[in-house]
This record gives sequence, structure tokens and C-alpha cells, in this order.
Amino acid sequence: MAQFKAYSPNVTVNGETVLSIVDGMGTFRDTALEILARRGIKNPQPGQWYNQQAWLNAFQEIHQKIGVNTLYRIGLSIPENAKLPPGINDVEKALGAIDVAYHMNHRGGEIGHYGFSRSAQSQGTMTCRNPYPCDFDRGIIEAMAKRFKPAGSLVKVLHDTGGPCRKNGGDACRYLVSW
Repeated sequence: MAQFKAYSPNVTVNGETVLSIVDGMGTFRDTALEILARRGIKNPQPGQWYNQQAWLNAFQEIHQKIGVNTLYRIGLSIPENAKLPPGINDVEKALGAIDVAYHMNHRGGEIGHYGFSRSAQSQGTMTCRNPYPCDFDRGIIEAMAKRFKPAGSLVKVLHDTGGPCRKNGGDACRYLVSW
């Protein structure tokens, strides 16, 4: 399924996660709040739940009017805002936990998945099958890997251009991750 289209109309996203748009837009906080309000999400609060399609519509507006770099920056802010499962202490566990965290921060129906598979020492592939934009997911993956990387290692996240892509109507995107 392509990006920006919820799998189910009943899915909701918690306020902590919605606020990542506000945090990810930094000094353009007021612009983020205006975009969310236009989509029916007024004054988002932690502990509240908001319609996922409305949130995806806000992403689509950001994509169209501001650009993909902002979607990437919003993705970078997700691990700082969203609820994460306990016990994460390395990159492999962090990347594997993205799917668990994703499901902790959404409810009400099918939302898709994040899957991680290790391919070599300090390397792996992340597959994102969800309605979110590619650049947003790249930011999430990079932030999680950087947060839990070994000291002195360099994190690299590349969109696998040889596979399907949600930007082109594909069901999923793959990212090659090294640390």
C-alpha cells in the first residue's frame, strides 16, 4: 500500500507520537500545530488518541508544502517522544523493537509492521510495511540506531533502491542499516 493511506479508518495514534511532528519541526512549531489543526488535531496532548488518517494527512501536507527533509527530521524525533519497550541496550534490539514500539503507540486496527533482520556483523535490513512516508521511516531507523550504537561506530541508513517503494505505490520499503 502506498504512503499516506491508513490501513483501517479506526486506527488511532497516541498524543506523544503526534507531538513528534511539532518537535520535529523545531522553530516551525506553530506551523506544525496549524497543519495538525487543519486536519482536525487541535492542541494534541500526551495520553490522548487521534485519528491516524488525520495524522497521515498532516504528513502529506508537510511532504507537499515543506518537503521530505522535514519528514526525515520528524522521524528523527519519534524515539524521543514515543513509548519504547524496556530492555533495549544495543542497535539490533533497538531496530527489532521498532515494531513493538509502533504497536504500543497505535491502536484500533491493522497498522502494518517494521521488521529487522541481521545480515552480517553490524549490518541488517529493515523492512517497513506501513502507511508512513519513506523519509519519516528513515529518520526513525537512524535515530534508533544512533541512540543505541556502540561507542565510536558510525550509523548509516540507506533506502534500498532495488526493491519496492511506497513512494511508487509499493507495499513496503527496505533500508540497509550498518553500524
